[in-house]
Amino acid sequence: MIYRLYQLFIAAPVIILATALTAVVTIIGCALGPARFWGYYPPMVWSRLMCWVMLLPVRVEGRELLEENQSYVFVANHQGPYDIFLIYGFLGRSFRWMMKKSLRNIPLVGKACESAGHIFVDKSGPKAIHRTYEQGRRVLKNGVSLVVFPEGSRTFTGHMAKFRRGAFQLAEELQLPVVPVTIDGSFDVLPRQKGINFVTWHRLRLVIHHPIMPEQGAGSEEQGARNEAVQHILEQSYAVIMHDLPPHYQGFVANPDQ
Repeated sequence: MIYRLYQLFIAAPVIILATALTAVVTIIGCALGPARFWGYYPPMVWSRLMCWVMLLPVRVEGRELLEENQSYVFVANHQGPYDIFLIYGFLGRSFRWMMKKSLRNIPLVGKACESAGHIFVDKSGPKAIHRTYEQGRRVLKNGVSLVVFPEGSRTFTGHMAKFRRGAFQLAEELQLPVVPVTIDGSFDVLPRQKGINFVTWHRLRLVIHHPIMPEQGAGSEEQGARNEAVQHILEQSYAVIMHDLPPHYQGFVANPDQ
């Protein structure tokens, strides 16, 4: 009860003010300066604040596995809203999100994401999907990375659903390493439910795994070989991410949103 009262009267006002301020700073900063800076550092500080103000301890593993100026395609399981704060706040890389188009409609936040250069996935048709991935190709250079939730939707159970192939196809085509990322604890903090929910205190863990290199030259091979290479990276990433989840969240569970 004390923790809930704290959330209502202390944490909530701080979060609302910090979110609005971060969005405004990001929009103005990206208009006047480089999006690589203004689209990353203010949201990074905001994301850490979101964890600290809720008194949630965070442990990060594996950041030393990443090279400084290398672009990566990060793929992570999607447990809940705190996935955003964990990755933005603690991944330690300049990146762009590949996110649902509907998120653009969130007041201030949607505009800030657009200003920062994040990629809104448009699934309205083949041409729209092609434009989405063309934007991804333009982003992945000079050490800027891409973060994708291949499940596409948050879990209802804490378990992983199937992975979509898009991020892995992009990585294979551009011959960029895929980095699996395990998010643990986010579902326990704020599970997917209807209505407004209180945060439950729980430890958060972000595990950055060894990069998986695409097969050299696979991008120039025939389509069948390329599809096989993409599927291999997808399956390898899926297994690595699941292996670091607690036993009670391991195993496939279908997500009706997919």
